[in-house]
Amino acid sequence: MTKKSVFRILTAALLCALTVTPEASAEPARATAGAADWTGPLSTRGRWIVDADGNRFRLRSGNWHGASGTWNGSGDPEADSGHHAGENSGRMPLGLDRAPVAEIVAGFEELGINSVRLPFSNEMVHDTRPVTDDSVAANPGLRGSTPLQVYDVVVRELTEAGLAVILNNHTNTTRWCCGVDGNERWNASRSTAEWENDWVFMARRYRDNDRVVGADLYNEVRRSVWDDPNWGLGDDHDWFAASQRVADRILTEANPDLLIVVEGINWTGVPVDGLPHGRPTLEPVRTLSHTLLASDKLVYSAHFYDYTGPNHSGATGLGETSDPRYRDLSPSDLIAVLNRQAFFVTEPDRHYTAPLWISEFGVGGREETGQKARAWFENFVDQLIRTDADFAYWPLVGWHEGRTGNGWALLHWDAQGHRMGLYDGDDWRAAAWTRLMSAPSRTGPVAPVSRWSMLSPDHGDFVRSRRVRDAGDWDPGARKAACPDGRRLIGLAHTGNRGLCTDTAVSLRWDPARAHEVVKDERHVRPGADWASGYTKLQCADGQFLVGYAVRGAAVSSALCVPAPPGTLPGGPGRTVWFDRGDNRGAAAKGGDFAQGHYKGQCADGEYAAGIACTGRIGSSRTPDALYCRAPR
Repeated sequence: MTKKSVFRILTAALLCALTVTPEASAEPARATAGAADWTGPLSTRGRWIVDADGNRFRLRSGNWHGASGTWNGSGDPEADSGHHAGENSGRMPLGLDRAPVAEIVAGFEELGINSVRLPFSNEMVHDTRPVTDDSVAANPGLRGSTPLQVYDVVVRELTEAGLAVILNNHTNTTRWCCGVDGNERWNASRSTAEWENDWVFMARRYRDNDRVVGADLYNEVRRSVWDDPNWGLGDDHDWFAASQRVADRILTEANPDLLIVVEGINWTGVPVDGLPHGRPTLEPVRTLSHTLLASDKLVYSAHFYDYTGPNHSGATGLGETSDPRYRDLSPSDLIAVLNRQAFFVTEPDRHYTAPLWISEFGVGGREETGQKARAWFENFVDQLIRTDADFAYWPLVGWHEGRTGNGWALLHWDAQGHRMGLYDGDDWRAAAWTRLMSAPSRTGPVAPVSRWSMLSPDHGDFVRSRRVRDAGDWDPGARKAACPDGRRLIGLAHTGNRGLCTDTAVSLRWDPARAHEVVKDERHVRPGADWASGYTKLQCADGQFLVGYAVRGAAVSSALCVPAPPGTLPGGPGRTVWFDRGDNRGAAAKGGDFAQGHYKGQCADGEYAAGIACTGRIGSSRTPDALYCRAPR
């Protein structure tokens, strides 16, 4: 049984609005590093995740679901029949009624994974009802515990076994995902402030455990009956803004060591032929990417299943559209779509460059006879191998009775505690899984790389520097943008207010002993050195470089200049880069298109920006027209 039933619910609602232990065969050999062979915390270098020693750490993960809920939303929540595939998790990770936690974790290690995505609901965080004795029959020590206390034990057991844990806020309410179910957005069933506070609570709760490595912010953001989520409109449905904001709170108030995992938008529109609808996934990132206060903590994620598609919700029957599912695509077309929707974020030297974690993919097991579904799984595994991507299979744990049941899981237990495993000899997925786990993959040290990031003060302040934030409001009433600490401003858009930051080629440091300077006039333009005649020039002093700017409407309000340590940035020659009538970024400029549809100017990699020119003459709006670019001597 798959998630298809959920998509039927989604479509219908929108239309209305409009046994054995594994001993039969030996487990195939796999070339995988031990789960404990790494040092936390984790961070990123370009497209790679690395451990505390700078070695590549590939998330070879699985999902242990249940704590976010398995109840379908109707019928008796205590009866198994009311739960997805008849599997009742009891408001905690699935399977604790059938097998000891240690046995389940040992099964994960046999599969070769090194990390677990562990879903939870906001309701679970506050649920004070003890779990039932029957639901923890195989773990009697958990009797009388709340779901959160059970979650604590599971986290402890996983991490003590050397596995990394990624906390995943899967749903608001404790029920099965994902349809029109009150969990479509992070704030569907609770306020944004409550959601943020829950994340701060959870991140703090495990901050002393360096094998709790990530915060996966929310699962499959999608349309409700009436409304779509969006990426960058600045309203209550803006997933870009909400994820950016909660990430900052997690990193500053709770745990600065966590990876921040941001999934794209899973669905927008009404799935009816002739009406707009689709699965944006990570495509909006190409034109509007996150810039976190901790710039080495961002990971993007996406989900892919055979029965869904780039414009197909996964529904069958009522509401099914004529759009192809992923399984209908040829191998070459599948690769092109996957690259367009998600895998492009691993491209180097872009404002959006980040690791990509396919945090859900999966397929039916023994009972899946569809050749298209099987071929899709093989092709998708090929894509994961070819791209060396991070991944998490959905799900790890399931139930079986007489070797039948929800066959999607890799490990199943029956009511008597007998396990059915992937390597029992009768699961067609075993060969593909072995191929994925044993394929050559980058290992060892990952060298630091140049970093590029976007500034987007579209609807309010976008100050990415902790030091600037701590200094207070440097241009009251204006929308302010500042580069992350350790980076400099290198590019600006003529309109649209976007900027580009980097640390490439030139290593510039803000002198820790001296404050920034807010420049609103031409005080630092030397006589005889007018680099933009007839224009207002907001220029940094010699020995300073630009890290930010402020705007009022479209107009430049001020430039934010910071001093380098004395003697480290002698005033070199400068040049004017005009971009008021077209792009002026040089040949093969790095960073990507940081202001799509707008003219942009950019200093060369070996330069730094030291001034912004604008004009208020008739026909102009004091938008940036030129940059003053200088090269250190």
